[in-house]
Amino acid sequence: MSVWEALRKIVFALDSAGIPYMLTGSFASTYYGVTRSTQDIDLVIAPTPDQLRIFVESLPSDAYYADLDAAQEALSHQSLFNVLDLGSGWKFDLIIRKARAFSEEEFRRRQLVKIRDLPIYVASAEDVVLSKLEWSKQGKSRRQVEDVSAILKIAWEYLDQSYLEIWIRDLGIEEQWQEARLAAGV
Repeated sequence: MSVWEALRKIVFALDSAGIPYMLTGSFASTYYGVTRSTQDIDLVIAPTPDQLRIFVESLPSDAYYADLDAAQEALSHQSLFNVLDLGSGWKFDLIIRKARAFSEEEFRRRQLVKIRDLPIYVASAEDVVLSKLEWSKQGKSRRQVEDVSAILKIAWEYLDQSYLEIWIRDLGIEEQWQEARLAAGV
């Protein structure tokens, strides 16, 4: 099974449970033209407790590893839990949307696109940049800055600079932003 078929099945299960979601992380970077290998697929989700239970219970145990207790714990702490597609080996990091201004705005700005005939919500390019810079600050990951640099090289003239400036300041990621811009030559 291809990664796209595995993603299609998870998106269908999320849609069936009524859970709003968006693709983010490396797969969202890839959508904006920055291909790199990764071990997982990141999806931000905004479920109610009932929707989350319906989603996890809808995944057949012979095809997926998904722990309802871990999912409920993630919901209560606004963290993440994993779903493993046993057939393909792909791991889905399901990240509970945080109740903070940036996370709510980022989610509001998600875009419905089509990737390989799969209609899917994806974080905007600006929000992928901001999210990756924030991950870099938290984890000191050079790879995140490299992803941002690649997006800047490809999409610099199309990015909403004023939106970026507001959130870069608010999130305190000026240092990571400067590093990515320097690497991109913009």
